[in-house]
Amino acid sequence: MNSRTARANLFLLLTALIWGAAFVAQRMGMDHMGPLTFNGIRFALGALALLPLIANMDKKRTSAAPPLATLIRGGVLMGGALFLGAWLQQFGLCYTTAGKAGFITGLYVVFVPLIGIFLGHRYGLGTWAGAVLAIAGMYMLSVTESMTMDKGDALVLLSAFFWGVHVLLIGRLTSGLSAVDAIKLAAVQFAFCSLISLAGAAAFEEISLSGLWAGIIPLLYGGLMSVGVAYTLQVVAQRDARPAPAAIILSLEAVFAAVAGWMLLGEILTTQALVGCALMLGGMIWSQARP
Repeated sequence: MNSRTARANLFLLLTALIWGAAFVAQRMGMDHMGPLTFNGIRFALGALALLPLIANMDKKRTSAAPPLATLIRGGVLMGGALFLGAWLQQFGLCYTTAGKAGFITGLYVVFVPLIGIFLGHRYGLGTWAGAVLAIAGMYMLSVTESMTMDKGDALVLLSAFFWGVHVLLIGRLTSGLSAVDAIKLAAVQFAFCSLISLAGAAAFEEISLSGLWAGIIPLLYGGLMSVGVAYTLQVVAQRDARPAPAAIILSLEAVFAAVAGWMLLGEILTTQALVGCALMLGGMIWSQARP
């Protein structure tokens, strides 16, 4: 493993840690505002947080910048997938726990190869064995005795599909970009996601200054850390990381979410749910480690 790959893997581990803890912030934010409002403001904060970094890195540029239209087109595509994943996840968190949402979201590493089939990708037995394990774990975690899935879990599962689309788009659109251009692309996607979210919030949610102030801590963590820092680390790291190890490291987000939910919110998982979580994590890792 060379130094660039090692650095990329470290960035991805930090990303998983920040995202895992972010489920707690996102859950707490729902006590004070709607999901579109929360996402609109946090992604705006994330985009603004990148502007000083972009300005500083642009001064040290040694290569030609890609056309602005390329960054905008890529940012809109990534931002659209980001909006759908973030909105469905945030909406789902109104009805489920941070720990469960973290594990269900992690199923995006299973959705990646499923979506890849339609792009002409081929996968081996290990990928599908891991997918079966993950699906069995999700059944134990989320499906009730009446054979139904809670509304919150179903919404988060749907969001995982769009996170899978987002991962594939990042891998394709950041290939060959310099670090500063990858960060510019991240800023564009955050800004586009924020605009859609705020438009939806203005149309469908009640926005109050008192609610925003009451939820300022979750907003700041969700905007500056989860978006500004973690998503940027992901975009930069995926330029140098191998896809399979990257997905395995990012899947640890689910473990960090469960631990953070237990430590900060007092969330407790039943024995059956814990077995389901273990199967899901094992399936996520297996599908990537033995593709």
